[in-house]
Amino acid sequence: MSQSATKAASAGDSAGLGGALTFLFALSCGALAANLYYAQPLVSLMGADLGLPIAAESAIVTVAQIGYAIGLVFLVPLGDLLENRALILVTMATNVVGLAGLALAPGLTSLFAGMLFVGATSCAAQMLVPLAANLAPEEERGAVVGNVMSGLLGGILLARPVSSFLADYLGWRGVFGLSAALIAVLALVSLFMLPQREPAGERGYWSLIRSLGRLFVTEPVLRRRGLYHAAMFAAFSLFWTAAPIILLREPFDFSPSGVALFALAGVLGVFAAPVSGRLADRGYARIGTISALSMVIAAFFVAIFGATSLTALVVAAVVVDLGVQANLVFGQREIYRLAPNIRNRLNAVYMTTFFIGGAIGSALASPVLEAFGWFGVCILGMAMPGAALVYFALAEGKGD
Repeated sequence: MSQSATKAASAGDSAGLGGALTFLFALSCGALAANLYYAQPLVSLMGADLGLPIAAESAIVTVAQIGYAIGLVFLVPLGDLLENRALILVTMATNVVGLAGLALAPGLTSLFAGMLFVGATSCAAQMLVPLAANLAPEEERGAVVGNVMSGLLGGILLARPVSSFLADYLGWRGVFGLSAALIAVLALVSLFMLPQREPAGERGYWSLIRSLGRLFVTEPVLRRRGLYHAAMFAAFSLFWTAAPIILLREPFDFSPSGVALFALAGVLGVFAAPVSGRLADRGYARIGTISALSMVIAAFFVAIFGATSLTALVVAAVVVDLGVQANLVFGQREIYRLAPNIRNRLNAVYMTTFFIGGAIGSALASPVLEAFGWFGVCILGMAMPGAALVYFALAEGKGD
């Protein structure tokens, strides 16, 4: 199998992904990543159903993101050790099991356990992205990663309106049940379409895991890009966990379907990914990063007026998502230039770093909103990318 896998990988490297396979990569990444965000506009419904205190509702999203970080650290690096196709298929199959269990969760313990398990196995998305990068020609890698990431980001951005809309008809459990069916179908299609790729590495598993910390320390580009996006993703998670909560309250009094319509504003952010990938291929990652960080700071300033203005909230939502998604692709393009044979580990460190930031942002949303109101959320949201911008100026002010 190793010889045939190598041939398949070589064929993919020379020919690229092709339209159908690129679409499968993008759709699968989007469906898997969406699992982390279906709960974001539903935390109030889930908490009320299972007796969770209001101040702790955002912990539902936080647990999923912690699970994702666990998967990034302990599962994604296996892509540098095991045959990629088999690894991805097994991880997707276990994700289906986790989603089905979550849909049937009888209480808070099983809810949080289910969210943790679903989060961990949804990291199959981050096995697909480096596989796409490995199959793409060097001169097109940014564009290919951007196209695949547009699917992943589309899943993240559509997850909120889709789950809000479906919850009105199927309840929150139905949302996760439908997701289980979708991932099962995609896994079946992937069984026939995904190419095999046997990694060249000979390292043992624990040696592979220990190398992650060393990569963070020894690769300054990886470390900087991870920390920039940790701040950005914290702001992103803060906004999208807190905004649905205030929309369900006065003066807006939105229904879940109303929140779904609001969340559609963020879907425009998906267009940032392919554009950013092409700009990165042309050497504009540096100015693009500055622009993306500045956009999110400006978005939260506008969002201050969103306590009473729906227009301000919509504008802020669009700009937050555009800035965050653009910065993600700039960062990925930069780290994929470092070492082709360890892309799974580079991706694991990068994603783990910023998902920790996202978990922090989600965890802070409910308590900050309850203690300091929407104004406090917006000030914290500006401070996060502001700190990243200061770090960027100090670390890269004189060039990379």
